[in-house]
Amino acid sequence: MKIAVVMFPGNNCENESKRALEAVGLSAEIIRWNTDKDISQYDGYLIPGGWAYEDRIRAGAIAAQDPLMLKIKEEAKKGKPVIGICNGAQVLVESGIIPGLKDKVQMALAPNIRDYPNGFYCTWVHIKSNSRLCKFNTQLNYGEVIPIPIAHGEGRFTTKDKALLEELKKNDQIAFVYSDASGDVRNSYDVNPNSSELNIAAICNKEGNVMAIMPHPERGTWNRQVPEFKGEFTDCESLAPAAKILKAMTRW
Repeated sequence: MKIAVVMFPGNNCENESKRALEAVGLSAEIIRWNTDKDISQYDGYLIPGGWAYEDRIRAGAIAAQDPLMLKIKEEAKKGKPVIGICNGAQVLVESGIIPGLKDKVQMALAPNIRDYPNGFYCTWVHIKSNSRLCKFNTQLNYGEVIPIPIAHGEGRFTTKDKALLEELKKNDQIAFVYSDASGDVRNSYDVNPNSSELNIAAICNKEGNVMAIMPHPERGTWNRQVPEFKGEFTDCESLAPAAKILKAMTRW
């Protein structure tokens, strides 16, 4: 499969995203927002992290209106995989593709509540596989806990429509939740540092082929990147658990 890594002005995670995709067995190419290529030639799409258009207005808001996102939305309707990581997740939410229950923006990725004074939080956390619907979870066991880094100032999944949260649970669209290393899901600073509603770390669309995830699987692809890795030195270059999120795209 050939995956397009879609770079908007201000993104800064496109190269490590490309390397991570290639590490799990996919072909990847970085394409610019103003490409004249027919993007339908790609089998899937990854929108990386960074600060698209300097996060002006709100994180992801301007990139969400880019004409390229309309094309990606059409390809997603064909069942192709689309993953937005961090700023890419914000773009998917602002475009209305996530959660995708209505053709409008239904959620926000709001500023962190529990954070450093500057509003940016960067650390390693744990997330728990929480969906049997989401196709990005297919390489993980239901309830499996993996270590993964976060780095964001606006990562709090929230909505004014509290009925929407119940609908997401009912539809099995909450792909990953923040937990501790043992899998305990609790709304505490050490587990859910941005105070995301329902401890949400990632949401998929109702078809399961599009996912917005705030943590960075591409920054935790190899065991050598994982602080808690205790294996042999020769295993440092082996794929880490977070790589399974991207590896799921190889089985589409």
